[in-house]
Amino acid sequence: MAENKSAYIENWDVENKEFWEREGKKIANRNLWISIPSLLMGFAIWLMWGMITTQMKNLGFDFTTEQLFSLVAIAGLSGATLRIPASFMIRIAGGRNTIFLTTALLMIPALGTGLALMDPHTPYWVFQLMALLSGIGGGNFACSMSNISTFYPKSQQGYALGMNAGLGNFGVTTMQILIPLVMTVGIFGAVAGDPMVLKTASGTLLGRIEAGSETWIQNAAFVWLLFLIPLAFAGWFGMNNLNVVTPNPGHPLSAFTKIIGLYAIALVTAVVGIYAMGLIGMWLALPLTIILTVVALRLIPGSIQPNIKNQFRIFSNKHTWSMTVLYILTFGSFIGFSAALPLSITVIFGKMMQVGADGELIRVVNPDAPSALTWAWIGPFVGALIRPVGGWISDKVGGSIVTQVISVVMVAASVATGYVMMQAYNSANPNEYFMPFMVLFVVLFAASGIGNGSTFRSIGVIFDQQLKGPVLGWSSAVAAYGAFIAPKVLGAQINAGTPEVAMYGFAVFYAVCLLINWWFYLRKNAEIYNP
Repeated sequence: MAENKSAYIENWDVENKEFWEREGKKIANRNLWISIPSLLMGFAIWLMWGMITTQMKNLGFDFTTEQLFSLVAIAGLSGATLRIPASFMIRIAGGRNTIFLTTALLMIPALGTGLALMDPHTPYWVFQLMALLSGIGGGNFACSMSNISTFYPKSQQGYALGMNAGLGNFGVTTMQILIPLVMTVGIFGAVAGDPMVLKTASGTLLGRIEAGSETWIQNAAFVWLLFLIPLAFAGWFGMNNLNVVTPNPGHPLSAFTKIIGLYAIALVTAVVGIYAMGLIGMWLALPLTIILTVVALRLIPGSIQPNIKNQFRIFSNKHTWSMTVLYILTFGSFIGFSAALPLSITVIFGKMMQVGADGELIRVVNPDAPSALTWAWIGPFVGALIRPVGGWISDKVGGSIVTQVISVVMVAASVATGYVMMQAYNSANPNEYFMPFMVLFVVLFAASGIGNGSTFRSIGVIFDQQLKGPVLGWSSAVAAYGAFIAPKVLGAQINAGTPEVAMYGFAVFYAVCLLINWWFYLRKNAEIYNP
């Protein structure tokens, strides 16, 4: 593969206003507007399991509810773990090289999942493997944010990172709207195989689909190939490597080898973490996975090691840890609820409480249940849409004040949501609780979206040019475990008949975050006040 010399930029000084207006702004904006749809595709493929699993039982895939929640969780854990090495890729391999390859790699889970969904007898382990590889889309967020942070001056960090993450997060909404639609039409003809038949009625944004209708569930994965192929070309020919950030990315093939090697390490540690969950439980397996990944990266031999060691300086900075916790509050909540909401709607409102023949209360099918395929997109849509607003407001008044306000809102909304979920789960008419349930979740998504913008802004101000990218990547990696934790916790509590316990637990965590934010950034003697 021949090198494109024009893709390498030697001089880059965006804090110089003259340079920024003369040439920096144009280059930065071009990279941003290629980065956004690439990141959107990453989110879509990473979280597509939340929608796919809502229809698998309805189409004859013989998996339990716990197994379906586990597929969503596996993708979540993989994506979070892959973010750890992705945090360091830009400074090792270059921005253009990294975004091009990580976008192109998404074609593997898109194609593989589509092929697996063509047959309801496909073994469960195949879907586990595809969910694992879908985590590539989640990992891409860290390198994308790290890359864009280097193109903009501090005064525009809130805007740039809010736009990249906020519009990139529309991948969740795009996926939740597009998948139900493409499943109803044989858009790929005979190439995508035969349709399957719905056992029970379902829904889309356009209306109800009756039982017995033909469905192409495989299109839920195949459709992303239509976008990924042109996006890969756009990344290669339109983006840039900044030499001031990546002094020695090497030949593109050398850079690609580094990227694939880093992702391979994280995939292995993710598998170890998934296996460890069955032995030591989730709350021990998660930190074990993170520690194993960090240690493995630190032990990499050769020319990569000094670069990674240099970036590990972030771990000695206390603000890395405080901002990581606050990013769990915001992005962790957004991505976790995005992953868990569709199946939660299906399970909580898909059945209702009745008195059985022996006088015992039992849960039976709710014939008028709301469809997750119709409603689940609204919360992520609001959260993604409002994220740039959070960045803009934070640029004006300070990130920590905004974070403090949304923390209060999320504590109250979580408690209220838990109460409504408890009432719905135990009701003979759960449908009467659905609108309050959705409104409260939209409030949670909106608050987390605004908070995403405020925490991005704070990180961009607190850390210098060399550290803010790795800190963004690291904090987003840890926060992304929300896409694993939320489905597992909600799934377990729903199965136990106590969905409210999960939401009350989240409320306690949000209250702790409120105190951390005040202590580090809002109290009178704070070292860095309201960044």
